[in-house]
Parts: sequence; C-alpha cells; structure tokens
Amino acid sequence: MKNRKRPPWLHAGGPSLFIPGASVLEKSMPAVIIDGKALAQRLRDRAAERTKKLAERGIKPCLAVILVGEDPASLSYVGSKERALAETGISGLDIRLPADTPEDTLLRRIAALNEDPLVHGILVQLPLPGHIHEEKIIMAIAPAKDVDGFHPVSLGNLMAGRKGFVPCTPLGVLHILKEYAIPTDGARAVILGRSNIVGKPLANLLVRKDSNATVTICHTGTRDPASVCREADILIAAAGQPGLVSADMVKEGAAVIDVGINRVPDPEAKKGYRIRGDVDFESVREKAAFLTPVPGGVGLMTVALLLHNVLDAAEGV
Repeated sequence: MKNRKRPPWLHAGGPSLFIPGASVLEKSMPAVIIDGKALAQRLRDRAAERTKKLAERGIKPCLAVILVGEDPASLSYVGSKERALAETGISGLDIRLPADTPEDTLLRRIAALNEDPLVHGILVQLPLPGHIHEEKIIMAIAPAKDVDGFHPVSLGNLMAGRKGFVPCTPLGVLHILKEYAIPTDGARAVILGRSNIVGKPLANLLVRKDSNATVTICHTGTRDPASVCREADILIAAAGQPGLVSADMVKEGAAVIDVGINRVPDPEAKKGYRIRGDVDFESVREKAAFLTPVPGGVGLMTVALLLHNVLDAAEGV
C-alpha cells in the first residue's frame, strides 16, 4: 500500500483537535469505514427506551405510513421502516393504496390522519405516481405531524434555526460526524446535490453555529466541481449518480459521506441488481480518512432518526 496522508485530527489514540487547512502527516493507513449499522442500532435502542417512558404516561406513539403503488424500491424502504417501528415498540399504521388512486382520495386520507389524535406522525412514501403532485401532498400534511421534515413550515424553521422537524437523512449525516468525532468547526464542507430532502437542509444544518462549517453546494451549474470537491475537509455526495465521486476528486484525509443509494443492474445478483453509492468506494477508501459504505451507512441512520422524529411528535416537542 502506498503512503497516504494522515489527517491532523486522527492519530493512534483516536480523534484530536482538527485545524482546517493544517498540513497533514504522511502515514500509511486505510480510511476508517463508518459502521452505520452499529450507530443505527444504538439509536433504535434509545428510541425503544423513549417509547417505554411514553407508555408509562399513557402515550402510544404512532406513525401512519402511506404507500401508493408497488414501486420495488418504495416497498423495500417501507418494509425497513415498519421493521424498525416494530423493534422499538412504536405503533405503525400501514396504508397501502393502488397506483391509480386519485389525488383527491389521497388528500382525504391525509386530512383524516391530520385530525386523528392517536396518529402522531404521517409519512407518504416518495416518489408518487405521476398523476399525483408531490408538492401538494407534502403541503397537505399537518406540520405537527410532518416527521419527514419536508413541509415548507419545517424547512422554514430549519432555515430560521427554530425548533421543528428536520429531514432524517441530513440528521443522519450530522449524527455520523458527531459520533466519529469528525470536527465541523471551521471545516470546509462540500455537498454534491441541492435537493430539498438532503442538500439544502444539510447545508443549513452545517452552517449553524453548533456546526460552524463553511459550506459549498455543487450542482449541475457548478463549473469544475471536481476542483471544488478537492478543497473539502468533509465531502458529502448526494447527487444520485452511482460512482460519481472518484479518488481524484477527494482531498487527502477528507471525511467522505456517501448519501447515494442507486440500483445498478447486475445479472449475477439474486435480485438482478446491486446497491451502489455515489462514491467509488474502493478507490476513495485509499485516500479518505473516513468513509461511509453503501449499503450500511447513511441509509440506516435515516430510518433510525425517523423513529426519533416520531417520538418528538408524540411528546409534542
């Protein structure tokens, strides 16, 4: 293995002070592969404890999950959420609707759930069939039950630094950075992707004073995004393009967080496809200091933090 540069905050004894822009030390070592499974399990354990305490107060947290149609990826995501709910003792209301369900019918179901005091959170699995306007559906969910954090009220609270629901994937990224003691204060963070679900809310979280990072968002209009990425102490890939981030786009010793979950055809795989992230894992692991795998990284955090958003809703936070 060739000699690699070692980030200044990483040494044999664990994390230490990170000084953005400081020189790095030569050291032959692979990236630390972030264990999303272990982090998510700890979050689920905490969720189970919170659920028990609510039960002692006579509160049974409940999440209504609406799935329209039978998109294979959506079925998989809903299944993982339902298993997590069952594991932590949170009640799940499973609502399955055919793909040709009229938009008005879906809106009426959401309105009824908004009025149901026994339902604390509402999640409509995206994407929706083409005849249904996603924005209208998101707007229909009561902000107090918007555990996905997609409603404009939730996003506005995030922008203003007020309490409110935050999208679970950005929360998961921040949790990873915190749990692995990857410093954000003064760090240069680059996000690939400007979606309302990941890129924009994550940028807002990272620029808050408790994170204090300097953030750049790269998108389709960015000139020479590779050069921007090479300046990042923390690089977050959320563009939805498999293998987009190669080793030559990564700064020595950077923390690389791969949010991408892409289905790539693979005739040798049992299901006919395999899951691949936005990062070329094998090449980047030789250059980065920290790296999330796909699967087994941010996706697991997203589901685990959804549970905590539901519990926040049940507690009236």
